[in-house]
Amino acid sequence: MAEYQTMRRTAAGARTGAQIDAGLRAHMNKVYGLMSVGMLLTGGVAWAVGTSPALLSIFRDPVTLQPNLLGWAAMFAPLIFVFGLAGMINRMSAATAQLVFYTFAAVMGLSISWIFVAFTGISIAQTFLVTSIAFASLSLWGYTTKKDLSGWGTFLMMGVIGLIVAMVINIFLQSPAIMFAVSALGVLIFAGLTAYDTQSIKNEYIQHAAHGDQEWLDKSATMGALRLYLDFINMFMFLLQFLGQRE
Repeated sequence: MAEYQTMRRTAAGARTGAQIDAGLRAHMNKVYGLMSVGMLLTGGVAWAVGTSPALLSIFRDPVTLQPNLLGWAAMFAPLIFVFGLAGMINRMSAATAQLVFYTFAAVMGLSISWIFVAFTGISIAQTFLVTSIAFASLSLWGYTTKKDLSGWGTFLMMGVIGLIVAMVINIFLQSPAIMFAVSALGVLIFAGLTAYDTQSIKNEYIQHAAHGDQEWLDKSATMGALRLYLDFINMFMFLLQFLGQRE
């Protein structure tokens, strides 16, 4: 009888583990799906504004590309959005969280629309392809590696804060050397964050799924998509400084 009860518990545990594995695959597919939709929104808005002189002139000087007041607002809106978004999502329904994420992606497209004037279309496409390959490789490694990447978090976030400070300072200094250093470090930091965030999303799902935290699971895909979206878009923008060909 004792052996039978042990076999029942073992079988139940195996089924639970299998269910979590299946749920994890579905969860990661949803994360990447939401992220892809966000990227399409960003690219669509950026292209529509960046290729329309009339629309772009609302935010920037069409010749110098220097931002006006609305341009500065568009540049900093995503940053402000990000700092408030994580806390906001926790208090939203899953559907509202997705809508907010898509709105953020559209605003991000507005803020980077100038690249279609500053760089050639071919170099933008090439940089996007390189970023996609790098992102996919790093994310796959973060998902499959047995190495614990949790120790990277604090170091990488300190690096992000340092990048933001350096970029704000360089708005006034306009130093090519600082911009080069920021771009190089930015690529490395967001490459690391891609692997780190992928592993974190995976581990967080497993922990919450084991406890049946359905409310968290309903919104976690959107939060994961936001994290990976930011890793991709930042890595793309920093790589564009190296691979982009100026118009």
